[in-house]
Amino acid sequence: MNPFFNTKITYLKGVGSKRSEILNKEAAIYTFYDILHYFPYKYIDKSKFYKINELQNNINSYVQIKGTVVDIQTIGENRAKRLIVTLQDSTGYIDLVWFNGINYIEKKITKQKEYIVFGKPTIFAKAFNMMHPEITDAEQQEETQTIPIPFQPFYNTSEAMKRSGLDSKGISKILYQLLVSSHQAIEENLPPYLIEKLKLMDRKNAVFNIHFPQSQKLLKLAQQRLKFEEIFFTQLHLIQNKLIRSTKSKGFLLPKVGTHFNNFYHNYLPFELTNAQKKVIKEIRSDFISGKQMNRLLQGDVGSGKTITSLLVMLIAIDNGYQCCLMAPTEILAIQHFNSISKFLNNMDLQIELLTGSTKASKRKQLLEDTKNGKTSLLIGTHTLIENTVVFNKLGLIIIDEQHRFGVEQRAKLWKKNEHPPHVLVMTATPIPRTLAMTVYGDLDVSVIDELPQGRKAIITYHYSQNNRKQLVDFLKKQIHIGRQIFVVYPLIEESETLDLKNLMEGYEAFKNNFPLPHYTVDIIHGKMTIAEKDAAMQGFIEGKTHILLATTVIEVGVDIPNATVMLIENAERFGLAQLHQLRGRVGRGANQSYCILLTGNQLSNDSKKRIQAMLETNDGFEIANFDLKLRGPGDLAGTKQSGIINFKLLDIIKDEKLIVFTRDLAHNILRNDPLLEKEEHYCLKQQLHFLFNTTKNYYQIS
Repeated sequence: MNPFFNTKITYLKGVGSKRSEILNKEAAIYTFYDILHYFPYKYIDKSKFYKINELQNNINSYVQIKGTVVDIQTIGENRAKRLIVTLQDSTGYIDLVWFNGINYIEKKITKQKEYIVFGKPTIFAKAFNMMHPEITDAEQQEETQTIPIPFQPFYNTSEAMKRSGLDSKGISKILYQLLVSSHQAIEENLPPYLIEKLKLMDRKNAVFNIHFPQSQKLLKLAQQRLKFEEIFFTQLHLIQNKLIRSTKSKGFLLPKVGTHFNNFYHNYLPFELTNAQKKVIKEIRSDFISGKQMNRLLQGDVGSGKTITSLLVMLIAIDNGYQCCLMAPTEILAIQHFNSISKFLNNMDLQIELLTGSTKASKRKQLLEDTKNGKTSLLIGTHTLIENTVVFNKLGLIIIDEQHRFGVEQRAKLWKKNEHPPHVLVMTATPIPRTLAMTVYGDLDVSVIDELPQGRKAIITYHYSQNNRKQLVDFLKKQIHIGRQIFVVYPLIEESETLDLKNLMEGYEAFKNNFPLPHYTVDIIHGKMTIAEKDAAMQGFIEGKTHILLATTVIEVGVDIPNATVMLIENAERFGLAQLHQLRGRVGRGANQSYCILLTGNQLSNDSKKRIQAMLETNDGFEIANFDLKLRGPGDLAGTKQSGIINFKLLDIIKDEKLIVFTRDLAHNILRNDPLLEKEEHYCLKQQLHFLFNTTKNYYQIS
């Protein structure tokens, strides 16, 4: 790869050390490559000159006009001082107004001279005017502009950048100098046969025209080429890593389905597995006997039975003489897993342990010793499992729940707790649309549980506004009278935990007034409580002593109480769609009819209305995820930002679904015939992959 791209931004003419620090900090621009890929967010057409009498139809839109200065006057004093320059063309007059930089503009402008003006026209006192426009000597611009720029690019900038002259125009200026002086240094990174076959613009012209398009057609071609690059090299990277892992990462053979699995499956399994669960277990079994390390993602909607599925595959690993560990992101979820798995395996001779930050020192010491000598078959815990003091005797299977809540380096530490790579299964209850899963988890095998266990009734979702609180209270009382329990969840805003707690406590008082003792018991749980307090509140609810449990989103995951049949979400408009769906999944765990009630204010934004409507129309998590993606874009869906993959500047994973599928197939075909990209024609691909990904630690084995 040409070292040109790695040149530090400090050495770019017009930047220097001070500006480079600002670009580093504010825009993550460190090299020539970074600034060349700092794409404009919009373009203004400067190919057309408007006449002043045409401005009526272009108010508040950027326009370009050419005219002669016929008057210059300064009005007012101090802060009220302003410069008014009157420009005339063959059709009329317009006033150009400046409140800042007056002395500079006055020196720049001469009467009876022709200028090119660019800005947004407005109407004041029935006359056209333009505030703080760009103004350039028409004759001088024609002489100095060696390459015409018909479309002006606009770049995202911060206040700190603007103060240093790195506003959109400043960025444009230094980029133009770089491209004009170093255009030939931009080497091709795609083989000629691919460019010809796909009719792609060459790379040099694509980079130039993405910043300074010479026409709408050339801009579109440049965007197509660079968008293709973004997704194609990502797909190549992920698929190649998957191939390397499958050939180099030898895994433990777990061929035996033995006593523990069969005993549990035939005697203690509480319900019939769904076909989807059986299919997933078969897929994992295939990995176990392949001789290669398993690296699999298990997607399943809330309540689909991921826990029991993971327990069955852990029993296979245990039957083959290996230990297992299950890591959860929160203490509540770890405890929930421990309690439910301990209950499932109550009659079986297996040692199961729980390790969290709250585990007492005396218990921890014995637990660590038992894990090290192999007595512990299954260790469940939080991120404490990655601590150096936790040593396994023979770790064969790692299961990571809600994996997106852990960083890649955290997961890597857990993976390295064995001399040879253990099998890895990561689970998520946040369904991910197919195109996103293909892109984010392209180096994993993906299994999906897309059925709910038999006997489960679909949760009925209602929408109430604050005006309907009385009817809502009546409905809740009826549910309690027939023996049901109720969750009430309040929103949590990170910026204001105090405010949230206040809202929660006010709600607590209101519920106690509406549901007085002795007929009703209301309790509360939130993040500021101690573990013991949380446990006590949750235990009271589990045992049925508490009728209504008020909570923050601490119960978003990890709570499984079959008798809780109502999930009331206060201020539901303040929740994201995925979070609303997760909360809804906390009920409907038993055979009784369950309800999710979305309580909102009386006035809703359009986006809030769409989210509420989506919740009313479907219980399918994959449909919800697709709708969420269309509504707000990829953002941090399923925590994808921490993976370091979803950082596309041009690609739209909704609109460009066909391109995603096409590039994935293309990458597969290339790597099938040339897995290490050793053919001469693929040398440029290999170089580009090295350039793009060699700065990151290689975690291809880690899900």
